Amino acid sequence: MTKIHSKFAIIEDWRNQSYVKHNLSDILILIMGAVISGITELAEMMEYFENKIDFFTEHFGITAYPSKPTISRFLSVIDGEKVGQIIIQIMVESVDELGDIISVDGKTMRSTVKKDKPNSALQILSAYAVESGIVIGQEAISNEDKTNEIPVFREMLEFMNIKGKTITGDAMHCQKETCAKIIAGGGDYVFGLKGNQSGTLEDVSLFFKDKINNNEIAKFHTIEQNGGRIEKRICAVSTALDGLHHAGEWAGLRSIIAVKRKFIVGEKTSEEINYYISSRDTTAEEFLKIIRAHWRIESVHWCLGVIWNEDDSGIISENGNKPINAFRKLALLAHKKYIAKQTKKRSIKGNVFASLLNDEVLLGVIRYL
Repeated sequence: MTKIHSKFAIIEDWRNQSYVKHNLSDILILIMGAVISGITELAEMMEYFENKIDFFTEHFGITAYPSKPTISRFLSVIDGEKVGQIIIQIMVESVDELGDIISVDGKTMRSTVKKDKPNSALQILSAYAVESGIVIGQEAISNEDKTNEIPVFREMLEFMNIKGKTITGDAMHCQKETCAKIIAGGGDYVFGLKGNQSGTLEDVSLFFKDKINNNEIAKFHTIEQNGGRIEKRICAVSTALDGLHHAGEWAGLRSIIAVKRKFIVGEKTSEEINYYISSRDTTAEEFLKIIRAHWRIESVHWCLGVIWNEDDSGIISENGNKPINAFRKLALLAHKKYIAKQTKKRSIKGNVFASLLNDEVLLGVIRYL
């Protein structure tokens, strides 16, 4: 427990120490415990602290908790980015290996939308190490700054160690400058192709038009059934880039990929084809694994929204939402690690509820950080 305390103690306390009743690190640990237990509303936090203060006294030496106005002011003015960095550091240090696939995606914090400004919501762009379930980087994006994910992701690449890693992202990040930065950093990329790269998309779709259903190129097939829904996938790959007019514009480009999905529900059938480009030269089976792995970051965002009610949070300040978002990701990781070691498996939502009711579960979850 002292490790977590020492991590938060690194953060500079800007408050006038003559009037400080509660250590900065103590406040952050109290908030962390509340979030792990599924509590993120300020009013609920007060009741939580009152009922759990004996737990925090025993395990963290915290004997008192701040008032609601103090917590509110604290979240409004604390360095949210710095707190987020510390939380990410705690996550990274909690695993031995990060894995080789890093997925990047943004999530809009809908609770931060300002009145009469529908596009004013704060966004958090996250870099997610898929195999280990660790968020290794995040940046806040304010639409009022008139920016978006693309330049922010490029800035993130300057500070992340991506050597030997495969970076995945949706079609928004399929940009020539972004691909060049990844190659320069010693990484590889697999990006979706859509209309924002219409020339390359046309080249690739024309190439696969007749080939995806014949034996001219390498393919891998899967069939999965979930309830009454059957999904068939064909992943086709080619490294024959000579006929692609725009191939030379993409740094390190080595493969083009098509994934055809066929959905069967009863007597109804539908199909879709998605296209990708990559700097890797590997099998169709491996490419399908990488492409499907990207959607795990969507699962993270789903958990933040459904289990922690992120989109309906009563914390409206952008600054306050930055550390709370990072705490939710930390909580999700800790619950997953705890559940994985249990004989009787709960759902994540069930385990969050159990940690609220049972101090032994709460302590067990925290010990995985």
